[in-house]
Amino acid sequence: MEDLPLDQVRTLLAVVDEGTFDAAAALLHVTPSAVSQRVKALEQRTGRVLLMRSKPVRPTESGQVVIRFARQLARLERDARAELGMSDDLGPVRLPLAVNADSLATWFLPALTRVPQESPVCFELHREDEGHTTALLREGQVMAAVTSSPDPVAGCTVRALGLSRYLAVASPAFADRHFPPGVEPDARRLWEAPVIVFDRRDELQDAFVRRLSGGVAGAGPVRHLVPTSEGFRDAVAAGLGWGLVPEPQAEPLLRAGALVALAPGRPMDVPLYWQQWKLDSPALATAARVIAEVAMEELHPMPAGRPDPRPAPSAPGTRR
Repeated sequence: MEDLPLDQVRTLLAVVDEGTFDAAAALLHVTPSAVSQRVKALEQRTGRVLLMRSKPVRPTESGQVVIRFARQLARLERDARAELGMSDDLGPVRLPLAVNADSLATWFLPALTRVPQESPVCFELHREDEGHTTALLREGQVMAAVTSSPDPVAGCTVRALGLSRYLAVASPAFADRHFPPGVEPDARRLWEAPVIVFDRRDELQDAFVRRLSGGVAGAGPVRHLVPTSEGFRDAVAAGLGWGLVPEPQAEPLLRAGALVALAPGRPMDVPLYWQQWKLDSPALATAARVIAEVAMEELHPMPAGRPDPRPAPSAPGTRR
């Protein structure tokens, strides 16, 4: 493959970020025809179709490779200008990160407040469940992500953060109605009872019931979709259904009697990892260090002797 002309690479990035050729042309102060010609020339050089001409445009798999290269190139250029004292007009460092909603609602935001701001950093958070955050890395939309996958995306490093623990809980009234007092809910009772799920990709409750039933069944047919972490917790506390709530959110309500544990001593643990670009960026390195430190304080440790556990086939691969 021939060298990639930087003006063509930057133009492709502008088209993807702005969504249309016209918007990219306005940003670059050139005509839409010039933008189209640059993208076509880059596609001819690579021998690949790089864009799907939809509205907004979307990069193809090959286009994602070039977009990731373009973002990394822009980051390296910025850091080089900063080291050369040419950064007065560059503004704050921009760090696009992907994180799941439950981490965002519990430990992740406090971690960001501990990132030093001697050189201003602008965080751009993309909320996605931990089973799908790696897709944003592949597409080049983010520089780093909290993910449930220990398998590194091409061009990325990976480190274990810890276990995010979930507790099966319900309101006292809901538990009395669906699970007779003194009877620990079994898989059949859980299947019959209404359940809260984050969205249609949330398999955590199903995995929990499968674990209790030996893989026979998942969660039941009455499934209420509540697509925010705080709303999920509040829906369970209100008695709409049972669900697996992050331990930091569940414990205060358990102590107050607003929730009851359905399976004491049987939590559901989801391993979390940090993946980031292999890029010599001081701002990204500092943020990654602080986030890992806070995760070590707030999450449960990975099992001894298993620094990079893979989820079992029936374990949750997608959760808020």
